[in-house]
Amino acid sequence: MALDKLDLAVIVGLAIAVALYFGKDFIWPEKTDEGGFLNTDAMGSDRNILQKIKETGKNCIVFYGSQSGTAEDYAYKLSKELSARFGLKTMAADLDQYDFDNFEELSNEILVFFLTATYGEGEPTDDAVDFYEWLNNEADTLSNIRFSVFGLGNSTYEYYNAIGRNINEKLEQKGAERFADYGEGDDGTGTLDEDFLEWKDKVMDTLKNDLNFEEKELVYEPGVEVDEDESLTVDDPEVALGEPDKSYLAMDSDLTKGPFNSHHPYLAPISLTRELFNSKERSCVQVEFDTSASNLRYTTGDHLAVWPSNSDENVETFLKAFGLLNKRDTVIHVKPLDSTISVPFLSPTTYETVLRHYLEISGPVSRQFFLAVAQFAPDVESKKKVQHLGSNKLEFAEEIVKQDYNLADALLMISKGTSWTNVPFAFIIESIPHLQPRYYSISSSSLADKTKIGITAVVEWERKGDRLVSGVATNLIKNIEVEQNGTDDKLVVHYDLRGPRSKFSKFKLPVHVRRSTFKLPSNPSVPVIMIGPGTGVAPFRGFVRDRVQLKQQGQNPGEMLLFYGCRRENEDFLYKNEWPQYSKDLGSKLQLFTAFSRDDPSKKVYVQQRLLENAERINQLIEDGAFVYVCGDASRMAREVQSTMAKIIAQQRNISEEKGAELIRSYKVQNRYQEDVW
Repeated sequence: MALDKLDLAVIVGLAIAVALYFGKDFIWPEKTDEGGFLNTDAMGSDRNILQKIKETGKNCIVFYGSQSGTAEDYAYKLSKELSARFGLKTMAADLDQYDFDNFEELSNEILVFFLTATYGEGEPTDDAVDFYEWLNNEADTLSNIRFSVFGLGNSTYEYYNAIGRNINEKLEQKGAERFADYGEGDDGTGTLDEDFLEWKDKVMDTLKNDLNFEEKELVYEPGVEVDEDESLTVDDPEVALGEPDKSYLAMDSDLTKGPFNSHHPYLAPISLTRELFNSKERSCVQVEFDTSASNLRYTTGDHLAVWPSNSDENVETFLKAFGLLNKRDTVIHVKPLDSTISVPFLSPTTYETVLRHYLEISGPVSRQFFLAVAQFAPDVESKKKVQHLGSNKLEFAEEIVKQDYNLADALLMISKGTSWTNVPFAFIIESIPHLQPRYYSISSSSLADKTKIGITAVVEWERKGDRLVSGVATNLIKNIEVEQNGTDDKLVVHYDLRGPRSKFSKFKLPVHVRRSTFKLPSNPSVPVIMIGPGTGVAPFRGFVRDRVQLKQQGQNPGEMLLFYGCRRENEDFLYKNEWPQYSKDLGSKLQLFTAFSRDDPSKKVYVQQRLLENAERINQLIEDGAFVYVCGDASRMAREVQSTMAKIIAQQRNISEEKGAELIRSYKVQNRYQEDVW
């Protein structure tokens, strides 16, 4: 019987669907960058690690998996010290820079280090995902590999250092030889730097005593060359003045089209800023970025990365500390002296630009830096002092760490105000981490606010004697809020809001979206329990707005319980005026429980108490399939909330608290108990 046109169309459609399904990995490859676009930056033959080793003659590789830049910083410092101390031909490399299909063919004369951070709830960092999956699911025998691993983690998270530990165990299981002990650092206790130094010293002892490497006198050997260029000025178009990447310098492409990611942000207009606190001492700013002119997209629960710059005050102090005040606008060329080294910013540029836009100059200083910079001290007394502090863990912690000194302030304190003019700028570039984006939970809804991305940021600062310690991005945001709204709020530090060549003027900042797994259930009728004190409420505002939108579209969203805590109802109750409207929109489906810890001096109330007061309802919703979400402080709140939830389940189900805790862990595995904590 002949097929009619409808039958034929159906068959063709099914055939196409089948072809697309089985070919999906070729048509839509799984790997995407943070912005949800295919990453093509590093494709090609240069991803062959064996070829790179052959071309460069390296005999030591320091791989890193880094989310915030710390593991990367440690990797480059370790690579340089191994080269300077033992003459090893080293290279530091991002784990996503190479393919590992032929990794097992690596010569056993090559030493391999892995410095890997654990991100979120026991997950690899974005740049380590492919390597981690390869090692766990595809790698065969690795008997040629000689390795050592250092894990970076935070003990306030349940899956502390899971990635470092797993890589260490998997390499050994697959026959690789560990030549130096596994080590790990704990950011949760504030000892990450010291943990790394302790592990590094043991590695150096192993190389010297067990592997018989000959140790040399430590002398600084630059990996980059810095040359001043009097033929260029800040007015020349090829000179980078803080542009996020080359495309913003050239301005010869459509900058509204992605991919937008950690290598290429979108310069987003800020359509709204609003002070949310009613306080003279504290500040919290709501920010909305307008993405309507771009193809930058997000989904509710994602994170927004804001690319900051350093404050005028910190830049001036740094220029003074290194005798560069009169050279701020001098044009410099920064060139790598090794083909495996890449300069993390555009060149040519200027001294001030590097300090304002590219280096983390306001971050904490390490003992390792003190020991390295001592050779360039301005006088004998300063050299003795910096060497003493660099060699004394306890005194360094007391005089430098506890006082929150940044690098410039610390060196000026040690030298009593004398500039450290002998420090090569190449040393500064190589010793200070490059300025990283700051990540914020998105507080808007991708259903209700398709072309707006909102964040909620508490402005961070405190006085330490006559010094001011301030958050980089949050004070930049506060500067924008004051300027945009014409308020008379006092600013503790100041910023250049115009940006390079006034490209940031009219209130713009570079941003990109990082995908998150912190999502509402795909079925909108599933009930949810949300616990978010302080700015931890940010993503839950987006969750609630999502379900309001679904309700307006005729759907019947599930019940939502929101537990929110802050200091005082009339001071820092975030989005206080919005919740009544959401309750009106959702009716009985939204219940808000508040805890104000300082309204009554005689009785502090926290969200944990509100949870216990509603134990029966919480347990019933969980038994009905509810998802639980926790957002906010990881060091105390998240742990205490998890303990409280375990207690509630234990009491309501008449089981032990240990059993209750086991159930919470099982909900985490099922993705029914999710955390977005910091």
